[in-house]
Amino acid sequence: MVDGVRIARSRVAADSKTPTIGGGGNGTNSKKRAAQQLSGMSRTIVNFWLDVSLLVSFLGNVWAATVLRFLFPLGTAADGWRLWGWTYDQWFDFQFWMIALLALMVLLHVMLHWTWVCGVITSRFLKPKNGQKRQWDEGEKTLWGVGLLIVLFGVLGVAFAAAALTIQAPPV
Repeated sequence: MVDGVRIARSRVAADSKTPTIGGGGNGTNSKKRAAQQLSGMSRTIVNFWLDVSLLVSFLGNVWAATVLRFLFPLGTAADGWRLWGWTYDQWFDFQFWMIALLALMVLLHVMLHWTWVCGVITSRFLKPKNGQKRQWDEGEKTLWGVGLLIVLFGVLGVAFAAAALTIQAPPV
C-alpha cells in the first residue's frame, strides 16, 4: 500500500510539473485535461460549434432583416400582412431576439479568446516609443482588455442616452 501511495504522489508531482499553455507550470494543464475528459469536448470543438452557431445566427439575422425590409410594406402599411402566420411585429420581435442571441454568442466568443484579445491589445497597440519590446504580465494585459471593454460600453451607453434624450413623439 505504501508503494501505491508513493506512485500516486509521483503522478501528482509529475502533473504539477507539466507545462501549461500559459507557461506557469502550476498543474492547471492537468485540471484542464480532467475537465475536458469530463465534458468530452476539447476547446477546439467548443470553438468550432460556437463559430458554426455564430454563422447560423448571423445568417438568420440577415434573412429576417431582408424579409422585414423587402417583403413587408414599410411602417404601419404592414398592418394585417402575414408571412407564414407571423405578422410584421412578430417578425420584428424574432429579429430582435436573433440579434440578442448573436450578441450573447459574440460575448461568449470573446470570453473564450480573452487571453488572445488582451495579448493583441498590449503587443500591437501599446508599443513603447523607444522601440523596446515590453513584457506585460497577465494582470496588466487583463486591465487593458477590461479598460477597452469599459470604453466600448461607455460609448454605447452615451449613444443610447443621446437617443433617449432626443427622441421626439409625433405631434398630437
